[in-house]
Amino acid sequence: MCLAALPERAGDTAAPRRPRDGFSLFHRQISGEQSPLWPSPARAGATPAAAPPRPRHRPGLVPGTCGRPVLSPALCPALSPALSPALCPALSPALSPAAQGEGRGAGAPPPPLPVPPLGRLLAAAALRAPPGRRGRRRRGPMARPGAACPPPARRVMVAARALLFWALVYSYCGVCACIAGLRLLWSIGRRPGETFRWVVRENPPACLNDPSLGTHCYVRIKDSGLRFHYVAAGERGKPLMLLLHGFPEFWYSWRHQLREFKSEYRVVALDLRGYGETDAPPHKENYKLDCLIADIKDILESLGYNKCVLIGHDWGGMIAWLVAICYPEMVTKLIVVNFPHPSVFTEYILRHPSQLIKSGYYFFFQMPWFPEFMFTLNDFKVLKSLFTSQATGIGRKGCRLTAEDIEAYLYVFSQPGALTGPINHYRTLFSCLPLQHHEVIMPTLLLWGERDAFMEVEMAEITRIYVKNHFRLTILSEASHWLQQDQPDIVNKLIWTFLKEETKRKRE
Repeated sequence: MCLAALPERAGDTAAPRRPRDGFSLFHRQISGEQSPLWPSPARAGATPAAAPPRPRHRPGLVPGTCGRPVLSPALCPALSPALSPALCPALSPALSPAAQGEGRGAGAPPPPLPVPPLGRLLAAAALRAPPGRRGRRRRGPMARPGAACPPPARRVMVAARALLFWALVYSYCGVCACIAGLRLLWSIGRRPGETFRWVVRENPPACLNDPSLGTHCYVRIKDSGLRFHYVAAGERGKPLMLLLHGFPEFWYSWRHQLREFKSEYRVVALDLRGYGETDAPPHKENYKLDCLIADIKDILESLGYNKCVLIGHDWGGMIAWLVAICYPEMVTKLIVVNFPHPSVFTEYILRHPSQLIKSGYYFFFQMPWFPEFMFTLNDFKVLKSLFTSQATGIGRKGCRLTAEDIEAYLYVFSQPGALTGPINHYRTLFSCLPLQHHEVIMPTLLLWGERDAFMEVEMAEITRIYVKNHFRLTILSEASHWLQQDQPDIVNKLIWTFLKEETKRKRE
C-alpha cells in the first residue's frame, strides 16, 4: 500500500523529498499520473538552498533509509500490504485523509492522492477495529520500517507481476470466448432454427405475487437516486434480517427463508442493483464494489434501521463480507452461503488451476454484450441448465425447482436488458483488486454445499482465520451451490440454531 508520511506541522522547515519506494513508483506507473505528493526536482541553474535542518521525530513516524520519515507499523498495523504480491496489479489505496491529522503548516506538502471509495472504506474499517483484531501485517522487506527504498529489481518485479496478472485475465477471457463461440457454432449446426429463438415473458407467474412471501415494496436512495425493489415479510419494528441474493438470481431465491423467519424478524429480500425491478444504471462503472457496499448501507438507513442480521449467497455473499468489514457496527451477525472470505477467494483462485477453471465465467463476463447474447440462445437454455442439470443444478435429494419456479426466473431475465446489469457486477471486479486481508469481528456462520460446481470446499475452511469472533462452518454433503433452495429445511434449522446460540451467549 502506498502510504504518504504524515504532513509537516507548522514551523517544520524540512523540504519534502521525492519518494523512491517501489509502491509509490508502481502507483504512478499504473495510473499514468505524476504523484502530487512531492514537488518537482529543482531546475538546472537554480540557486541551491541552504541545507534543511533534520526533521524532528514525531510519534507515529520512524526514519526511513531515504532520510524521510515513514509511517510506523505500530501506528496502523492493519494498513500494511498483506495481500500476496501476485495479486497486486491494481492500485493500493492511500491512507484516508481523516487518519492523517488535521493541522498543516505553511511548508507542508500538498494533500495526498484521492482515495478510492472502497479503499477509504477498508482503511476506515481497519482503523475502527479494536486492538488485536486488525488485519495481519505481511512479513517481508516491504513491511519493515527500513525498507522504504527497495532496489530497482523489486520495482521491475512489481511491474512484471502486474503485467502477468492482466495478461492472465485477458488471455483467459479470450479462451472462454473461444469456447463459447465453438458451442454457438455447434448449436447452430444442430438446430439452426431454435438457436436464436427466445421469448419475452410479458406476464409474471403467480408465484411471484404469492402473499405468503410478503409485500412488494420500493425505496429510493437519495445519494444515488436509484429505486430498489424488495419483498418484506414480518412486522415492522422487529429486528431486521437482510437477504442478498447471488447470480443469476433475484429476491425469489429467498422464498423459503421469507416464510420461515418472519415470525421473529422483519425479513427483507432485496433485488440488488441492476436485478429484477431495481433500477439498472447503464454504465459498468456504476457497479463497482464501493457502490454495491454503499447501497446496502443506504437501504438499511432508509428502512429505519441501524443494524441487521446480514445473510448473503454467492455474489451476495461477497457483498455481505465487505459490508461486514466496512460497517461492522451495522451487522450484528453475519451468515454467508457458499462464498468464502474475499481475500481467501482472490488468493486461492491464482494458486489452484481447478478453481480458476470453475470461475471461468468471471473472465468470460469481461467481454461486452457477448455473454448476454449467449444466455438468450435456445430460449435461455443456459439459465435453465444452471438450476436443473446434473453438473450444476440441484441434486435428486434436494428440493428441486418446479416448472413455475423456473418460469419465474425466465420471466425476470428475459426482459429487455435484464442481463446486462447483473453481468456488469463482474465487469468491474478486477479493477477493484487487490482486496486487503481485513478480518470480520462479528459472529459468523458459513454454510457450504459440498457439491458446489463453482466453489471448491477447501476455501470454506481457510475462511476461519479471518473471523475474530465465534465462527461456525457447516458443510452439507449432498447439497449444491444453490444451498438455500436445495436444502431449505436444513438451512433454516442451522440459521435458527446459530441465532439462538448467539443470543444465549450474549446473555451469559
